[in-house]
Amino acid sequence: MLPGVLLLGSGKPTRRQLVDGALLYGGAQALVTGLEACRRQGLRGSGVAANGIQLLVPASCKVSSTEYVIVERTTRMPRPVVVDGVAMAPLVRAVLDQCRRYTTHDPVRALLAEAVQRGRLNPEVLTRELEAGSDRGSALSREVLRDVVRGARSVAEVDAMAIWRRTGLPEPLWNHEVRDAACRYIGTPDGYFKKVRLVWEIDSYDFHFAKEDYARTLDRNARYAAAGIAVLQTLPSRLRSEPEEVAKELRAAYWAAEARLRRAG
Repeated sequence: MLPGVLLLGSGKPTRRQLVDGALLYGGAQALVTGLEACRRQGLRGSGVAANGIQLLVPASCKVSSTEYVIVERTTRMPRPVVVDGVAMAPLVRAVLDQCRRYTTHDPVRALLAEAVQRGRLNPEVLTRELEAGSDRGSALSREVLRDVVRGARSVAEVDAMAIWRRTGLPEPLWNHEVRDAACRYIGTPDGYFKKVRLVWEIDSYDFHFAKEDYARTLDRNARYAAAGIAVLQTLPSRLRSEPEEVAKELRAAYWAAEARLRRAG
């Protein structure tokens, strides 16, 4: 399978055998990291193929990348996490190790957003780990994390922040819980322009517009209307396909909400 590692048996090795072979090749202190470790700790890493297996090894280790194994030497070996007998880097390290290997924004946004939303990693913990590590390959992660720390919890919300910056409008409150005068819960919109009482809802790729959620969306919008709050809803796909048009709609909605409040006196 690898230099010094033999598979006793015929046929194509299973994924587990590939992982075990990589760890044998890397040595006693080697840890699985990157996408393989992310998936084994509960993330999906949607849309990204996990072909190679990334290993962390101590800086003094002499093994090099070969075949399907990507070796990264480090002076910051983390305390291992063992899942189903596989020694791997903790999730926060595995996520950022994988992000450093990406060269475009989309997979970085997707993995960091999932790490926060599904993996329940605190954005500040991700930031501290990023600052403690190497600067190599970290520029995209730093850029996306700035938005995540400010409140974005999905890829769509990160894209929404990028569009908001085009508008010249005041910054909304991101993921802010809105309540009425009696302290009754109304909603937690993606963006809330409190001054003009306008909410901006970006429906998540995974969790909105499913049939079972449709009634809840209608109930939420009814609560906004009853509280005198205007709503702008945007499909996630349009954030990528029509960013300028969405920015125009957001500006128009803000100005309309502002005019409505002036008329109300």
